[in-house]
Amino acid sequence: MKPEAHRQLNSRQSQMLNLISREGEVRIAELRESFPVTEMTIRRDLEKLEETGVVKRTFGGAIFVGQDVALKERTGILTDEKIRIGRKAASLVHPGDSLFLDGGTTTLQVARYLPSDQKLTVVTNALNVAQELTARGIPTTITGGTLLESTLSLVGPIAVQNLSGMAFDLVFLGATGIDAEHGFSNSNFYEAEIKSFAIRQAAEAVVVLDHTKFGARALASFSPLKGVGRIVTDELPEETLFQTCKENGVQIEVADRHQ
Repeated sequence: MKPEAHRQLNSRQSQMLNLISREGEVRIAELRESFPVTEMTIRRDLEKLEETGVVKRTFGGAIFVGQDVALKERTGILTDEKIRIGRKAASLVHPGDSLFLDGGTTTLQVARYLPSDQKLTVVTNALNVAQELTARGIPTTITGGTLLESTLSLVGPIAVQNLSGMAFDLVFLGATGIDAEHGFSNSNFYEAEIKSFAIRQAAEAVVVLDHTKFGARALASFSPLKGVGRIVTDELPEETLFQTCKENGVQIEVADRHQ
C-alpha cells in the first residue's frame, strides 16, 4: 500500500478498506447500508481507496486485490509501534536459542533488539534482516532461494528444502492479517509457504504485527490460530477476536508504550 495514500484516508475510508479486505468484494448498495452517506460520497471514497493500490473499483462496487506491498513503501508506516513490538518480541529470547526470522518491517525491528552476547543461532530468509544481524555481530545463516524483490525475501523450493533439516526454539513471523476464520494470512503465496513451514519446525511460533492487521484477511493463510503460540502487538484486538485467540491457545502480549 502506498504510505502517502494510506495516511490520507479518513476514518470512514479506513473502515471501508477493512470491510473490503475482509469480504473480498463489496457492492455500493451494501456500503450505503453500512455508512450513512450519499452514493456520490461512497464513489469518491472508493476512488480514494483505489489510490492505495489494494482496492480496485468495479461496475457497482469494489474488490480487494491484495497486491504485494514493497518493503520500501512499508518502512515508514507505524514505525514507533513496530519498534515497541520488536523490542518486546526480542525480550522473549533466551541465551543459546535457535531462531528463525522471516522478512518484513516488524521482524526487522526484532532483529535490531536481539541481544548480541547470548550465543544465539539465527536463520533468516530475508536479506535486510541478515544484513542487520551481521552488522550487530550475531552469527546468521541465510536459507537461500529465489529472491522476491519487493520484500527482499528468499522463497521457493531451495528455501523450503534448507529449512527442512533445521529445528528452532522460536520463530518470529510477520503477517498481513489475522481473523478467526482465515487465521494468520499473507498476501504472497510463496512467503506464506515459508511461514507455514517454519512454524512446523519450531517449538514456538511468534507472530509480530501491529493493530491494523486485526480483522484483516489476505490471500494466503499460513496458519490457523491454534498453530501459533503467541502474538506480540501494540494494542489488543476487539473482544471477539481476543476471546477466539484465547480459546485457541494464542497468548497476546502488548508492547508497553513506555518500554
